[in-house]
Amino acid sequence: MVNKLSRFSLNSRTVKQKLMVAFQLMFILPFLVCVYLLSIYIFPKSGIRLDIIVYLAVSTFLAIVGLLVIKEIFDRLTSVATEAKFIAAGDINRKLQVRHGDEVGELGNVLNQLTHRIRSNMDELKDYSEKTTEINIEIQRKIIVLSNLMQISVLISQGAKFEEVLKIAVEKSRALANSEIAFLLFKDELEDSFRMKVADGIKSDYLMTVEITSKDDIYNKTFNLNKLLILDKQNSLNDNLTVDFLAKFQVKNCLAMPIFLRGMVKAVLGIANTRDNFSYNKDDIELLDIFTKQIAVAIENDILAHRIEKLEIKDALTGLYNRFFIKSRLQEEISRAIAYQRPCAFIIFDIDNFKNYREKFGLIYAEAALKKIAVLLRDCITEVDRIGRTDDDEFSLILPEKNKRQAQEVAEEICKKIQASFCAGQDSSKRLTFSAGVSENPLDGVEVEQLIAKAKELLKKAKAGGKNRVVVF
Repeated sequence: MVNKLSRFSLNSRTVKQKLMVAFQLMFILPFLVCVYLLSIYIFPKSGIRLDIIVYLAVSTFLAIVGLLVIKEIFDRLTSVATEAKFIAAGDINRKLQVRHGDEVGELGNVLNQLTHRIRSNMDELKDYSEKTTEINIEIQRKIIVLSNLMQISVLISQGAKFEEVLKIAVEKSRALANSEIAFLLFKDELEDSFRMKVADGIKSDYLMTVEITSKDDIYNKTFNLNKLLILDKQNSLNDNLTVDFLAKFQVKNCLAMPIFLRGMVKAVLGIANTRDNFSYNKDDIELLDIFTKQIAVAIENDILAHRIEKLEIKDALTGLYNRFFIKSRLQEEISRAIAYQRPCAFIIFDIDNFKNYREKFGLIYAEAALKKIAVLLRDCITEVDRIGRTDDDEFSLILPEKNKRQAQEVAEEICKKIQASFCAGQDSSKRLTFSAGVSENPLDGVEVEQLIAKAKELLKKAKAGGKNRVVVF
């Protein structure tokens, strides 16, 4: 019975069929009106007839039904169009309510499917965007790390000062794992301990006082084991070592790695922070390992540089003897003077205001001045005397067989020649003078360091006394 009735229902019909029904229903009305007019004006008038009333009632009903069918179709079309506008504007969470299976219903289903696919694609794009952002952040972080490593490599290749290389290496390693602290411990073989060499970040002043001796448990059970040290929420040390370590360094998480040199631990590089629920990953360990290798190269270069310095006896710029040779030769002359009970004088010269001179005229002009001074100094000494450049603007002279008075005369003669050479025909800004301090063995000491310290003390007095002078006592 239901199936038979559904055959007469408009809900199962297509839009085309519904429009045909609506058109037919709308067509009946004028037809019936025509019948009515014919019955009134063309056929003989016979009063009010029942069939005419029936015609009017049926035609009115059918016209209303036709109008309702057309309105229902256009309302649904309007609803679909409205929802499509909202979806096109970006509101992809809307969903059409489909109640009929005609073309409008199919259009609604298709629109719902499209919005569902759009939502799925948007979710996928959002996931991809988040993953891409994470990847980009990681790439940027690694680029920064690689840039830092390149900077350290450039410093090493350019022969920068060892302390400067270590300081920058520790500073750059603090960028790993967003650490708050980075430190470098050097092993003291003589005292069998680790001493803080460089510290960067918060509490750096405190960390510089940290020392780990062989009496500490963390020395024998952590640092002296030559192994990677990891302290975080997933890793800890045995016994009470974790508490002792964190208390000594005043951190909550730490990643420390030994720096090997010829199979032996020379230093330890570490990064740390004070955050809760933190853990280090594989990338952090690998990057810290690269930094340790860079520092190992810097340490090796420094060792080689010191060895070369000991092998070399001449200053590359001036051709005079270098500091190492002067100290070694002074020790020999002191020993000989003591053995034969003869005097041996030592003089330290310093160029007055040479720093300002170099800043004003430039490095090339300053080096030319140093070379000229070296030539003048060679002309002022005998064959048994030894003159050397022991610092940037400092020169040292060893005078065997001469006492203080004789050394003072030599020093004053040198100062006069330097002043004359750099003052004649020159403007005042290009004038250079010497200040000097003179010491003698055994009056001022019987050791190298004693004579050097006394000469430097007297040199400071010469500087404080107005410069361009020699101080003996």
